[in-house]
Amino acid sequence: MGSSRGIARLLFVVAGTLLIAALAVGLFVVYPETLTDLFGVLVALGLLLAGIRLVGNLASSAFPEYDVAEVAVEGPITRDGGGGPLPSSPRSTPADDVVDQIDRANEDDHVEALLVKLNTPGGQVVPSDDIKLAAERFEGPTIAYTTDLCASGGYWIASGCDELWARDASIVGSIGVIGSRVNASELAEKLGLEYERFAAGKYKDAGVPLKEMDDDERAYLQGLTDDYYESFVERVSEGRDLDPALVRQTEARVYLADDAHELGLVDELGTREDVEAALARRLEVEEVTVESFEPSRSLMQRMGTGARNVAYAFGAGVASVVGDRGFRLRT
Repeated sequence: MGSSRGIARLLFVVAGTLLIAALAVGLFVVYPETLTDLFGVLVALGLLLAGIRLVGNLASSAFPEYDVAEVAVEGPITRDGGGGPLPSSPRSTPADDVVDQIDRANEDDHVEALLVKLNTPGGQVVPSDDIKLAAERFEGPTIAYTTDLCASGGYWIASGCDELWARDASIVGSIGVIGSRVNASELAEKLGLEYERFAAGKYKDAGVPLKEMDDDERAYLQGLTDDYYESFVERVSEGRDLDPALVRQTEARVYLADDAHELGLVDELGTREDVEAALARRLEVEEVTVESFEPSRSLMQRMGTGARNVAYAFGAGVASVVGDRGFRLRT
């Protein structure tokens, strides 16, 4: 399939170049008697070069070389791609942009399979689910492939793909949810600050850091965390065809990919070349050509992509705020 596309592109470019060359010579050398030969040749050459570039672009659009689209989920998963609550948290691709690229790949008639590259510690719950749902919508084979880290929300996304591949030394898992708040009540007291409540509804200010939590508030916030966890377990068990009891037994541990594979959390171990070979077999072609689908990003955003850190697997990541009370939930 790849060779036939290459031949078609070559014939297209050759035919288009010859046509433009003939047109340029006719218009600027043969026909107009008022132009000097030199000027006509220069103009013809300029038009020829511009035409070759135009024909090349048209050929790339009409006969693209790729048949697999790759989208990357790197760094903490957030709605807008901003950094997390930690000063060292790197920026990441906004979840909505990832969804847009998956949908764009799905609408591209030349894309026959989707490769989702994962290197993420997880992050916000709903943005992770949005990417998972986009992967499920893709009409064709989908393979999730983790390089260094596929934890928490990253595993949530992987559950929306047909298969999950990982390297031997990849870190996989952390199927859990964490809720957190800063208790600054003693510090506020030392600074002479006093929390004065004006709220309608018993739990409206649950988790506010400037006051101590009572048992009812603690139980309420733990209930929210538990509900998110049950939703996480349900989605993973359905998407990965795993027993919910097995998912719960992991207790949000992270595993080296080899151990995750033995548990059934990972389908296959292999390199990027192995993944592409598997896609070629799925598509029944000799080899596949992968095209990276990514949004336009500023220079600062591109520079930030190199700052990923495996340490995020052990509890870091981007928190999603429940309301504006200071209590944070993240996968």
